[in-house]
Amino acid sequence: MPDHQEKEQPRRRQARGERRMAQLLEAAAAVFCTTGYTAASTNAIAREAGVSPGTLYQFFPNKEAIAIELGERLVHELRDTYGEALAPVDPATPLEEAVGAAVDRFIAFNCNHPVFFALMHGPDIPGRIAEEHDALHATLLSRIAELLSSFLPEDTPGADVTRTAQMVLGVYKAGLELVLAHEGAEREAYVQELKDVLVRYLAPLVGPRLGRPAGTPATTD
Repeated sequence: MPDHQEKEQPRRRQARGERRMAQLLEAAAAVFCTTGYTAASTNAIAREAGVSPGTLYQFFPNKEAIAIELGERLVHELRDTYGEALAPVDPATPLEEAVGAAVDRFIAFNCNHPVFFALMHGPDIPGRIAEEHDALHATLLSRIAELLSSFLPEDTPGADVTRTAQMVLGVYKAGLELVLAHEGAEREAYVQELKDVLVRYLAPLVGPRLGRPAGTPATTD
């Protein structure tokens, strides 16, 4: 057999394996969203993927391994998302525009990957996913605080910046749960409510540093 054919065979096997793994992870995401992690089973995941349990076990020894692989991939993608969503803001940017752009990116991620919320915020997530979530939360909180520091008054104490970042993240997570519980126009309405809440909270803290003097309403007639 020619050398190029010998090299192509492992590549094709690897490509098939990657496609099969992606198929299994997509099926697992659907099952975890429908039943929750605890009630999910490898048989249900294999059935959703249209493969035999034996095929699934060639890639994953159990459902925890599937959840961990899925969680790690989503965490990596989310880190890319908040790298874009929490990029430095031009001081001339209106507050509602800055808040809206960040919220839209995070909401889009969670709507495209509803299993992320199911895995990261469920009561029964595997230990390694819980550790990933804690690390992600700490990093995200740090990024929000860093962004807030760039447009809050310069004499704002660090403890106040951290508290404000905690509130922003807490409000977002509470709003996200409501957003994901609705669809269509009602979902869009909840997204707008979430943006309005964050803008009204931040507006008096930001003052003239981001597009509007202190006390000015978020919208005008």
